[in-house]
Amino acid sequence: MAIIITDECINCGACEPECPNTAIYEGADDWRYKDGTQLDGNVVLPNGKVVDADETQEPISDEVYYIVPDKCTECKGFHDEPQCAAVCPVDCCVPDDEHVETEEVLLAKQRFMHPED
Repeated sequence: MAIIITDECINCGACEPECPNTAIYEGADDWRYKDGTQLDGNVVLPNGKVVDADETQEPISDEVYYIVPDKCTECKGFHDEPQCAAVCPVDCCVPDDEHVETEEVLLAKQRFMHPED
C-alpha cells in the first residue's frame, strides 16, 4: 500500500528529500510522473493507467505535503522501511488504506520507475 501524509503534517519538509521515488511534494506544488524516475513521454503504468510522464499534474493537497500514490513504493527496493515515516517528527506518514498493494506489486512499480537501479 502507499503511504499518506495526514493533516497533522506541520510542513517541516523532512520527508521530501528522503523519498527515492520523488513521490512527495510540498502542498500546492504541481508534480510529474517523470520527477525523480526514469519515466519519459507516454507510458502505461503498472496499474494500467496511460499517462504522459512529462505532463504537469494538479497537486493532491493545497495545505500540507502530499504523496503521489502511483509513485509511492513504501521505499521497497531501496530501504527496509518507508523513509518518510522514519524521519517524520509528528508521525503523520501512515499507510494509506485507499491504496493497498502487495510487496510484489510495490517492487514491480519500483522496477518500472527505476529499471536501471
